[in-house]
Amino acid sequence: MKKLITKTKHTYISLIAATALLTTMATPISAEAQSPELQADASILIDMNSGVILHGDEIDTQLPVASMSKMMTEYLVNRAIDAGELSWDDEVSVTDEIALLSQDTALSNVFLRTDVTYTIEELYESMAIYSANGATIALAEAVSGSEAAFVDLMNETASELGLDDTVFVNSTGLNNASMQGFHPEGTDENAENEMSARDTATLAYRLITEYPEILDTASIPQMQFREGTNDEITMLNWNRMLPGLGQEYDGVDGLKTGSTSRAGSAFTGTVEQDGTRLLSVVMRTESHEERFNQTATLYDYGFEEFVETEMIAEGDQDPEHMMLEVPNGQEQEVAIAAGEQLVLPIQEGEEELYEVSFTLDPDALNEDGTIDAPIEAGQTVGYAMVEYQGEGEYEFLTNAHEQRQTVPVVIQENVDRSNWFVLSMRGIGDFFSGLWSRTTETIGGWFS
Repeated sequence: MKKLITKTKHTYISLIAATALLTTMATPISAEAQSPELQADASILIDMNSGVILHGDEIDTQLPVASMSKMMTEYLVNRAIDAGELSWDDEVSVTDEIALLSQDTALSNVFLRTDVTYTIEELYESMAIYSANGATIALAEAVSGSEAAFVDLMNETASELGLDDTVFVNSTGLNNASMQGFHPEGTDENAENEMSARDTATLAYRLITEYPEILDTASIPQMQFREGTNDEITMLNWNRMLPGLGQEYDGVDGLKTGSTSRAGSAFTGTVEQDGTRLLSVVMRTESHEERFNQTATLYDYGFEEFVETEMIAEGDQDPEHMMLEVPNGQEQEVAIAAGEQLVLPIQEGEEELYEVSFTLDPDALNEDGTIDAPIEAGQTVGYAMVEYQGEGEYEFLTNAHEQRQTVPVVIQENVDRSNWFVLSMRGIGDFFSGLWSRTTETIGGWFS
């Protein structure tokens, strides 16, 4: 996706109430690009900068998510470490049940034993790189004391994050039937984690934006677990789009695969090229290889069809209203302008279909549209936003993303209040100016 600086038509809307502003914002930015048809039951592609959904198919359908649900375990482990509740160097032992499950070669695992301890970091690495299931349960117990309590935390956090089409029954994404009778208490023995593509993308977005360092681990193609011990194993990253793993795609550095008989082959991926980061989810593809083929199709579409376009530049002004009056200020006018840049992915050739409007906040001004000193540079007095004037529309990943498609309109310089003498002289001047105007109008009326 290339970067393009585009100047667009500006419209000024003066003193519109906040409720009207929010109503206007409910119409999202849109483009008419034709999305690819994928061989997947559900799929989504997100521009990470703006949260715009560039492609979506069955994005709110709840489906088995398999090991992609380990992203929630990653999120909660990182949150616990960030809160000081855990440390990467903390050592934990595993239960007999975890050790037994970790020996199941039909599942993705690193072998764990009850007579040694493991650091949180090495368990996390084995989960993030190799999707190790026993290690994932050990992490869940380290965070919450039991996997059942951790599942409760997963579901509470899903609700907190607005994941409305998500149900967790375990920390791994396995079908409970694969857990040798050790599935979390209170969950059905045949249950499986389920999420929608939108929820999966939202979770991945939060994981990446709040803990960007997770990509340092997710992007490791290969690592040795317990190197130099009898339990050493080569962990080859299941994400075959990483360098040297067979289906490499330039810029891919994450994130999480998933596979069960019910979920099929699924993948949450992320890629960055030339400063543009895309996030994708494909669910229920027909094979491990095909999930990466479908993801590559999405990335080609995102990078080739859209141009990152600067719709609003910091300092942009509406040519019809560049100043505010400051009746009691040492300066009687002050410039206002956009306080931030707004960049959006726009289909090439559609730049002229977008319109930028400026809106003043009536709560920030006097009833007559003036502003009282003292005022400071950077003080918000309104908003600038972009609206699509063409046909069709596309969505944002979350409501929070949609709300961010405005930038503040701010005061450009400090203005101090004038002293009483200057204000008095202005008042006298205004009085005589008004008197003279009325007198000339009266005299003019005598001769008309």
